[in-house]
Amino acid sequence: MLDVRKVRILREVARRGSFSSAAEAMGYTQSAVSQQVAALEREVGVPLLDRHRGVRPTGAGEVLLRHADGILARVGDAEAELAALRGGNAGPLRMVAFPTAGATVLPPAIAAFRKRHPDVELTLVPLEVPDGRAALEAGECDLALLVEDPDEGRDDSWSGSGPGARDGVEDPFLRTHLLDDRMNVMLPSGHPLASRRRIRLNELRDESWILGRRAYVPDEAIFERACRAAGFEPQMAFESDDYLAIQGFVAAGVGVALAPDMSLVTLREDVVVRDLEHPPHRRVVAAVDGRAWRSPAVDAMLGLVVEAAGRFAEQVKRRRDPKSPDGHVRAPSTD
Repeated sequence: MLDVRKVRILREVARRGSFSSAAEAMGYTQSAVSQQVAALEREVGVPLLDRHRGVRPTGAGEVLLRHADGILARVGDAEAELAALRGGNAGPLRMVAFPTAGATVLPPAIAAFRKRHPDVELTLVPLEVPDGRAALEAGECDLALLVEDPDEGRDDSWSGSGPGARDGVEDPFLRTHLLDDRMNVMLPSGHPLASRRRIRLNELRDESWILGRRAYVPDEAIFERACRAAGFEPQMAFESDDYLAIQGFVAAGVGVALAPDMSLVTLREDVVVRDLEHPPHRRVVAAVDGRAWRSPAVDAMLGLVVEAAGRFAEQVKRRRDPKSPDGHVRAPSTD
Protein backbone atom coordinates (compact mmCIF):
# COMPACT_ATOMS: atom_id res chain seq x y z
CA MET A 1 0.00 0.00 0.00
CA LEU A 2 1.53 3.29 -1.09
CA ASP A 3 1.88 6.05 1.51
CA VAL A 4 0.42 9.19 -0.08
CA ARG A 5 2.62 11.50 1.98
CA LYS A 6 5.78 9.72 0.76
CA VAL A 7 4.58 9.84 -2.84
CA ARG A 8 4.04 13.60 -2.49
CA ILE A 9 7.61 14.01 -1.17
CA LEU A 10 9.01 11.89 -4.04
CA ARG A 11 7.21 14.06 -6.58
CA GLU A 12 8.59 17.23 -5.03
CA VAL A 13 12.17 15.89 -5.01
CA ALA A 14 11.87 14.85 -8.68
CA ARG A 15 10.44 18.22 -9.67
CA ARG A 16 13.16 20.23 -7.91
CA GLY A 17 16.07 17.91 -8.60
CA SER A 18 17.42 17.92 -5.05
CA PHE A 19 16.51 16.82 -1.55
CA SER A 20 17.44 20.16 -0.03
CA SER A 21 15.19 22.20 -2.38
CA ALA A 22 12.28 19.82 -1.80
CA ALA A 23 12.82 19.97 1.97
CA GLU A 24 12.82 23.77 1.94
CA ALA A 25 9.66 23.93 -0.20
CA MET A 26 7.78 21.46 2.02
CA GLY A 27 9.01 22.73 5.37
CA TYR A 28 10.90 19.56 6.29
CA THR A 29 14.53 18.89 7.09
CA GLN A 30 16.68 17.43 4.32
CA SER A 31 17.23 14.36 6.48
CA ALA A 32 13.47 13.80 6.89
CA VAL A 33 12.90 14.05 3.13
CA SER A 34 15.73 11.61 2.41
CA GLN A 35 14.41 9.15 4.99
CA GLN A 36 10.86 9.26 3.60
CA VAL A 37 12.05 8.57 0.04
CA ALA A 38 14.26 5.72 1.26
CA ALA A 39 11.31 4.25 3.16
CA LEU A 40 9.13 4.46 0.03
CA GLU A 41 11.83 2.63 -1.96
CA ARG A 42 11.86 -0.14 0.62
CA GLU A 43 8.07 -0.43 0.42
CA VAL A 44 7.99 -0.76 -3.38
CA GLY A 45 11.14 -2.92 -3.47
CA VAL A 46 13.05 -0.97 -6.18
CA PRO A 47 15.12 2.24 -6.32
CA LEU A 48 13.07 5.28 -7.35
CA LEU A 49 15.81 7.94 -7.57
CA ASP A 50 19.27 7.86 -9.09
CA ARG A 51 21.48 9.74 -6.62
CA HIS A 52 24.85 9.45 -8.43
CA ARG A 53 24.55 12.40 -10.82
CA GLY A 54 22.27 14.81 -9.02
CA VAL A 55 18.84 13.41 -8.26
CA ARG A 56 16.86 11.90 -11.14
CA PRO A 57 14.04 9.36 -11.26
CA THR A 58 14.93 5.78 -12.16
CA GLY A 59 12.77 3.80 -14.58
CA ALA A 60 10.65 2.63 -11.66
CA GLY A 61 10.52 6.18 -10.36
CA GLU A 62 9.22 7.41 -13.72
CA VAL A 63 6.47 4.78 -13.61
CA LEU A 64 5.37 5.85 -10.15
CA LEU A 65 5.60 9.55 -10.95
CA ARG A 66 3.39 9.10 -14.03
CA HIS A 67 0.64 8.05 -11.63
CA ALA A 68 1.54 10.41 -8.81
CA ASP A 69 -0.33 13.44 -10.12
CA GLY A 70 -3.49 11.41 -10.57
CA ILE A 71 -3.14 9.75 -7.17
CA LEU A 72 -2.56 13.03 -5.35
CA ALA A 73 -5.31 14.80 -7.29
CA ARG A 74 -7.83 12.11 -6.32
CA VAL A 75 -6.71 12.26 -2.70
CA GLY A 76 -7.03 16.04 -2.80
CA ASP A 77 -10.55 15.75 -4.20
CA ALA A 78 -11.48 13.27 -1.48
CA GLU A 79 -10.07 15.54 1.23
CA ALA A 80 -12.00 18.50 -0.17
CA GLU A 81 -15.25 16.51 -0.29
CA LEU A 82 -14.75 15.26 3.25
CA ALA A 83 -14.06 18.81 4.43
CA ALA A 84 -17.26 19.99 2.74
CA LEU A 85 -19.15 17.12 4.32
CA ARG A 86 -17.80 17.98 7.75
CA GLY A 87 -18.83 21.57 7.14
CA GLY A 88 -22.35 20.62 6.06
CA ASN A 89 -21.84 22.02 2.55
CA ALA A 90 -21.91 18.79 0.54
CA GLY A 91 -22.81 15.12 0.65
CA PRO A 92 -26.17 13.39 0.96
CA LEU A 93 -28.98 14.26 3.37
CA ARG A 94 -31.72 11.63 3.40
CA MET A 95 -35.05 12.50 4.96
CA VAL A 96 -38.32 10.66 5.51
CA ALA A 97 -41.55 12.20 6.75
CA PHE A 98 -45.17 11.29 7.29
CA PRO A 99 -47.35 12.69 4.46
CA THR A 100 -49.00 15.67 6.19
CA ALA A 101 -45.58 16.97 7.29
CA GLY A 102 -44.67 17.09 3.62
CA ALA A 103 -47.59 19.44 3.02
CA THR A 104 -47.01 21.77 5.98
CA VAL A 105 -43.72 22.29 7.80
CA LEU A 106 -41.29 20.71 5.33
CA PRO A 107 -41.74 22.80 2.13
CA PRO A 108 -40.51 26.10 3.64
CA ALA A 109 -37.73 24.33 5.53
CA ILE A 110 -36.49 22.55 2.41
CA ALA A 111 -36.70 25.72 0.31
CA ALA A 112 -34.55 27.61 2.84
CA PHE A 113 -32.10 24.71 3.11
CA ARG A 114 -31.57 24.50 -0.65
CA LYS A 115 -30.74 28.20 -0.82
CA ARG A 116 -28.17 27.91 1.96
CA HIS A 117 -26.71 24.51 1.04
CA PRO A 118 -27.10 24.08 -2.73
CA ASP A 119 -24.46 21.36 -2.99
CA VAL A 120 -26.02 19.01 -0.44
CA GLU A 121 -27.83 16.12 -2.13
CA LEU A 122 -31.18 16.32 -0.33
CA THR A 123 -33.78 13.60 -0.78
CA LEU A 124 -37.19 13.25 0.86
CA VAL A 125 -39.26 10.06 0.90
CA PRO A 126 -42.84 10.20 2.24
CA LEU A 127 -43.41 7.24 4.56
CA GLU A 128 -46.03 6.32 7.10
CA VAL A 129 -44.74 6.57 10.65
CA PRO A 130 -43.87 2.89 11.30
CA ASP A 131 -42.00 2.70 7.98
CA GLY A 132 -40.20 5.97 8.70
CA ARG A 133 -39.13 4.71 12.07
CA ALA A 134 -37.86 1.45 10.52
CA ALA A 135 -35.89 3.39 7.88
CA LEU A 136 -34.19 5.50 10.55
CA GLU A 137 -33.34 2.50 12.69
CA ALA A 138 -31.92 0.65 9.67
CA GLY A 139 -29.67 3.57 8.75
CA GLU A 140 -31.58 4.25 5.52
CA CYS A 141 -32.21 7.92 6.39
CA ASP A 142 -30.53 10.67 8.42
CA LEU A 143 -33.57 12.58 9.70
CA ALA A 144 -37.14 11.40 10.17
CA LEU A 145 -40.31 13.31 11.00
CA LEU A 146 -42.56 11.13 13.13
CA VAL A 147 -45.91 11.33 14.92
CA GLU A 148 -46.10 9.94 18.44
CA ASP A 149 -48.68 9.32 21.12
CA PRO A 150 -47.98 11.82 23.92
CA ASP A 151 -49.08 9.20 26.47
CA GLU A 152 -46.82 6.49 25.10
CA GLY A 153 -46.32 3.76 27.68
CA ARG A 154 -49.88 3.59 28.93
CA ASP A 155 -51.75 0.34 28.42
CA ASP A 156 -54.15 2.06 26.00
CA SER A 157 -51.51 4.07 24.12
CA TRP A 158 -50.30 3.67 20.56
CA SER A 159 -46.96 1.86 20.31
CA GLY A 160 -46.21 2.28 16.63
CA SER A 161 -43.51 4.91 16.98
CA GLY A 162 -43.19 6.02 20.58
CA PRO A 163 -40.10 6.68 22.68
CA GLY A 164 -38.57 4.50 25.35
CA ALA A 165 -37.41 0.91 25.48
CA ARG A 166 -39.13 -1.55 23.15
CA ASP A 167 -39.15 -5.20 24.18
CA GLY A 168 -36.20 -4.55 26.46
CA VAL A 169 -34.15 -2.80 23.73
CA GLU A 170 -33.15 0.76 24.43
CA ASP A 171 -34.57 3.20 21.89
CA PRO A 172 -31.63 4.71 19.92
CA PHE A 173 -33.46 7.80 18.69
CA LEU A 174 -32.75 11.39 19.72
CA ARG A 175 -35.92 13.45 19.34
CA THR A 176 -36.59 17.15 18.91
CA HIS A 177 -40.15 18.17 19.74
CA LEU A 178 -41.59 20.20 16.87
CA LEU A 179 -45.21 20.82 17.84
CA ASP A 180 -48.35 19.40 19.39
CA ASP A 181 -50.72 18.66 16.51
CA ARG A 182 -54.15 19.37 18.00
CA MET A 183 -57.20 17.36 17.02
CA ASN A 184 -60.33 19.02 15.65
CA VAL A 185 -63.75 17.67 14.81
CA MET A 186 -64.80 17.57 11.15
CA LEU A 187 -68.54 17.74 10.39
CA PRO A 188 -70.67 17.87 7.25
CA SER A 189 -71.63 21.48 6.59
CA GLY A 190 -75.31 20.72 7.31
CA HIS A 191 -74.67 19.15 10.73
CA PRO A 192 -76.72 20.61 13.62
CA LEU A 193 -73.52 21.60 15.44
CA ALA A 194 -71.78 23.06 12.37
CA SER A 195 -72.64 26.63 13.38
CA ARG A 196 -70.86 26.28 16.73
CA ARG A 197 -67.33 27.54 17.08
CA ARG A 198 -66.37 25.07 19.80
CA ILE A 199 -67.89 21.69 20.64
CA ARG A 200 -67.67 19.40 23.65
CA LEU A 201 -66.68 15.87 22.72
CA ASN A 202 -69.53 14.28 24.68
CA GLU A 203 -72.01 16.19 22.49
CA LEU A 204 -70.94 13.82 19.70
CA ARG A 205 -71.36 10.61 21.69
CA ASP A 206 -74.04 9.27 19.32
CA GLU A 207 -72.09 9.90 16.12
CA SER A 208 -70.28 7.34 13.98
CA TRP A 209 -66.60 8.16 13.62
CA ILE A 210 -64.05 7.94 10.80
CA LEU A 211 -60.40 8.02 11.83
CA GLY A 212 -56.88 7.46 10.55
CA ARG A 213 -55.78 3.83 10.46
CA ARG A 214 -54.42 2.67 13.79
CA ALA A 215 -51.51 0.86 12.16
CA TYR A 216 -50.16 4.13 10.73
CA VAL A 217 -50.99 6.94 13.18
CA PRO A 218 -51.83 7.29 16.89
CA ASP A 219 -55.08 9.22 16.19
CA GLU A 220 -57.47 6.43 17.12
CA ALA A 221 -55.76 5.52 20.40
CA ILE A 222 -55.60 9.20 21.40
CA PHE A 223 -59.24 9.74 20.43
CA GLU A 224 -60.50 6.66 22.29
CA ARG A 225 -58.82 7.85 25.51
CA ALA A 226 -60.41 11.28 25.09
CA CYS A 227 -63.85 9.71 24.58
CA ARG A 228 -63.49 7.54 27.67
CA ALA A 229 -62.45 10.61 29.65
CA ALA A 230 -65.64 12.27 28.36
CA GLY A 231 -67.71 9.31 29.55
CA PHE A 232 -68.49 7.27 26.44
CA GLU A 233 -67.17 4.65 24.05
CA PRO A 234 -67.05 5.89 20.44
CA GLN A 235 -68.83 4.13 17.59
CA MET A 236 -66.25 3.54 14.87
CA ALA A 237 -67.51 3.57 11.28
CA PHE A 238 -64.20 2.74 9.60
CA GLU A 239 -60.58 3.83 9.23
CA SER A 240 -58.69 5.46 6.36
CA ASP A 241 -55.10 6.62 5.91
CA ASP A 242 -56.22 9.30 3.41
CA TYR A 243 -57.47 12.52 5.00
CA LEU A 244 -58.98 13.72 1.73
CA ALA A 245 -60.99 10.50 1.53
CA ILE A 246 -62.10 11.05 5.13
CA GLN A 247 -63.38 14.50 4.13
CA GLY A 248 -65.39 12.91 1.33
CA PHE A 249 -67.06 10.44 3.67
CA VAL A 250 -67.81 13.18 6.20
CA ALA A 251 -69.32 15.34 3.47
CA ALA A 252 -71.52 12.41 2.41
CA GLY A 253 -72.82 12.02 5.96
CA VAL A 254 -71.21 8.64 6.64
CA GLY A 255 -69.83 9.92 9.92
CA VAL A 256 -67.84 12.65 11.61
CA ALA A 257 -64.07 12.65 11.95
CA LEU A 258 -61.19 13.75 14.06
CA ALA A 259 -58.70 15.80 12.05
CA PRO A 260 -55.30 17.08 13.26
CA ASP A 261 -54.24 20.58 12.28
CA MET A 262 -51.57 19.31 9.89
CA SER A 263 -54.17 17.45 7.81
CA LEU A 264 -56.19 20.58 7.01
CA VAL A 265 -54.13 22.16 4.25
CA THR A 266 -56.92 21.37 1.78
CA LEU A 267 -60.53 21.50 2.96
CA ARG A 268 -63.70 20.78 1.00
CA GLU A 269 -66.41 23.43 0.94
CA ASP A 270 -69.06 20.96 2.13
CA VAL A 271 -67.34 20.15 5.45
CA VAL A 272 -66.49 22.34 8.43
CA VAL A 273 -63.83 21.94 11.09
CA ARG A 274 -64.53 23.03 14.65
CA ASP A 275 -62.50 23.24 17.83
CA LEU A 276 -63.02 20.78 20.64
CA GLU A 277 -63.04 21.80 24.26
CA HIS A 278 -60.00 20.19 25.90
CA PRO A 279 -58.77 18.87 22.54
CA PRO A 280 -56.46 15.86 22.44
CA HIS A 281 -53.27 16.13 20.44
CA ARG A 282 -50.54 14.04 18.91
CA ARG A 283 -46.85 14.86 19.25
CA VAL A 284 -44.75 15.64 16.17
CA VAL A 285 -40.99 15.09 16.48
CA ALA A 286 -37.89 15.11 14.33
CA ALA A 287 -35.70 12.11 15.11
CA VAL A 288 -32.12 11.08 14.41
CA ASP A 289 -30.31 7.87 15.29
CA GLY A 290 -28.18 8.65 18.33
CA ARG A 291 -25.77 5.82 17.43
CA ALA A 292 -24.81 7.30 14.05
CA TRP A 293 -22.49 10.15 13.08
CA ARG A 294 -24.53 13.26 12.32
CA SER A 295 -23.31 15.67 9.68
CA PRO A 296 -23.68 19.44 10.14
CA ALA A 297 -26.16 19.35 7.25
CA VAL A 298 -28.54 17.31 9.40
CA ASP A 299 -28.29 19.86 12.21
CA ALA A 300 -28.82 22.70 9.74
CA MET A 301 -31.96 21.08 8.35
CA LEU A 302 -33.19 20.26 11.85
CA GLY A 303 -32.92 23.92 12.82
CA LEU A 304 -34.92 24.99 9.78
CA VAL A 305 -37.60 22.37 10.46
CA VAL A 306 -37.90 23.61 14.05
CA GLU A 307 -38.34 27.18 12.76
CA ALA A 308 -40.97 26.13 10.20
CA ALA A 309 -42.87 24.11 12.80
CA GLY A 310 -42.86 27.10 15.13
CA ARG A 311 -44.31 29.33 12.41
CA PHE A 312 -46.96 26.76 11.60
CA ALA A 313 -47.96 26.46 15.27
CA GLU A 314 -48.14 30.25 15.60
CA GLN A 315 -50.35 30.51 12.52
CA VAL A 316 -52.68 27.86 13.93
CA LYS A 317 -52.81 29.78 17.20
CA ARG A 318 -53.75 33.01 15.41
CA ARG A 319 -56.44 31.20 13.46
CA ARG A 320 -57.96 30.03 16.72
CA ASP A 321 -58.13 33.59 18.04
CA PRO A 322 -61.79 34.34 18.92
CA LYS A 323 -61.50 37.54 16.88
CA SER A 324 -60.70 35.55 13.76
CA PRO A 325 -63.60 36.06 11.30
CA ASP A 326 -63.64 32.54 9.90
CA GLY A 327 -63.41 30.49 13.08
CA HIS A 328 -61.54 27.23 12.74
CA VAL A 329 -61.94 26.48 9.06
CA ARG A 330 -58.68 25.53 7.40
CA ALA A 331 -55.02 25.16 8.03
CA PRO A 332 -52.77 28.18 7.58
CA SER A 333 -50.36 28.67 4.71
CA THR A 334 -46.73 27.81 5.35
CA ASP A 335 -45.19 30.81 3.61
